[in-house]
Amino acid sequence: MEKMYFIAIYPPQEVIDEVKIFKEDLALNYDNSKALKNDAHITLFPPFTRELELESDIHTAFQKIDTDLPPFEIILNGFGSFPNPKNPVLFVQPEPNDNLNILQQNIKQHFNFIKYSFHSHMTVGYRNLSYDNYLKAWEVYKEKEYKTKFIVDKILLLRHDQNWVPIAEKKLTGVNNQQ
Repeated sequence: MEKMYFIAIYPPQEVIDEVKIFKEDLALNYDNSKALKNDAHITLFPPFTRELELESDIHTAFQKIDTDLPPFEIILNGFGSFPNPKNPVLFVQPEPNDNLNILQQNIKQHFNFIKYSFHSHMTVGYRNLSYDNYLKAWEVYKEKEYKTKFIVDKILLLRHDQNWVPIAEKKLTGVNNQQ
């Protein structure tokens, strides 16, 4: 039996709850209910499918990821979008972050079977968001202010079982030498 997996960073519950307000707005005012299915997160490796019998290989590769980075802060600041007419996406925009990029590169060393470009974001609207509704929502969200921050201290491996369920986590183990 095939299962879907992905690797992500999840913010603390209060950030998930704040971002859910934007998802509820898109569901209510822009006919985008599918965005409500998932909690807010930053994807580090996109969903992929594997046979359940091969899950131990996925765990092995996940544990090999170099997480010798100190916990670091991500600042979410405003909104961005991918204006693809077939699959538009509206998201909360993280500020540029070297540690996030390093972490993502470390993941790519062990999970390199999918070619994709990494643009860190926290999705608010996608899937059943029509292009017309995306354009209407973007008119509102491109100027909307939202700023918060949180500490990243682990990454999660998730499997899809009706919902996305964490099946492994790996802590960031580096020491922060700043005094």
